[in-house]
Amino acid sequence: MLKLIRAAMVAGTLMTAPYIALAQDIDGAIEHPMIERYPGQVIAWQHIENYQPFKVPVGPVTGYRYIDDVIETEGRVTRTFYKYEGTDRTFSEVYSNYLDALEAEDFEILGKGMSADRRGAGVGSRSWSEVYFIQNPISKGGEANTMTAGTATAGGAGTIVAKKERAGGTAYVTIHVEQHAEDYIGALIDIVEVEAAETGLVVVDAEAMGSDMEDYGRVVLDGIVFDFDKATLKPESKAALDAIAEFLDANPDKTFYVVGHTDSKGTFAYNRKLSSDRALAVADALKQDYDIASDRLEPHGVGPLSPVFSNAGDAGREKNRRVELVER
Repeated sequence: MLKLIRAAMVAGTLMTAPYIALAQDIDGAIEHPMIERYPGQVIAWQHIENYQPFKVPVGPVTGYRYIDDVIETEGRVTRTFYKYEGTDRTFSEVYSNYLDALEAEDFEILGKGMSADRRGAGVGSRSWSEVYFIQNPISKGGEANTMTAGTATAGGAGTIVAKKERAGGTAYVTIHVEQHAEDYIGALIDIVEVEAAETGLVVVDAEAMGSDMEDYGRVVLDGIVFDFDKATLKPESKAALDAIAEFLDANPDKTFYVVGHTDSKGTFAYNRKLSSDRALAVADALKQDYDIASDRLEPHGVGPLSPVFSNAGDAGREKNRRVELVER
């Protein structure tokens, strides 16, 4: 896949550090195709959400743990933490390379800031980063927590917030770079891919399903589409079914509930039956078309009993109409 950003090293930084041959990415980590790492970095932590809300602050801190200028978005979120171990680079070199690469690829820079002491209220300052991580907490423990530990503030840090309009939709990128220790530079890259979620075309994939299942024991099966007020699967559901079958094949020892949900419009009895029929339709499609063993999928419908958003508006009701895979 095309690399949209190449974090090419600036002049005078082409030396090879001896540790690189020994350093390895953590198991299962996959570099996002949009951004290529700074040479010598390794992936020390990664978390992927197929769909979640995300806040992208682009202005300075305007109050206690508060920023006025924030873009509230949602979509597929990929968070990857890279580390660079060695004393032959500085955080400012890594920061400048990423900034140059973003600008070279015509990203719109929404905010940026870099300093050795991280004072002030602007993008990249200590107070700004504190707000960012409160709004978008690192939900899965690991080495990325060094970004919020506060042990490297004297070493300096920088943040870049950027936006790209692509054929596949809008993407927001936030890059945090920190001199965590004299021989340790950390970089957290957050990528939010928006358009698919905004248009309702987001499709679950096996990689994100595995991440959600590991963290929450369930995953929303985005991309499953039914005829209006019916339990008949539409042809455009095939891409999602393909991904679900791929995930099930990769986890042959696990069994799941297929759980249907509705909004609160209509009677409870009607919604309970509709949600049950839709769960059954998904389970049957996986059994019949993908040879998934019958005893691995148990369909149930709970109607409007477990909303994820308020049913007061159309947007909330749309999110509540869903099918989930829940680990048994």
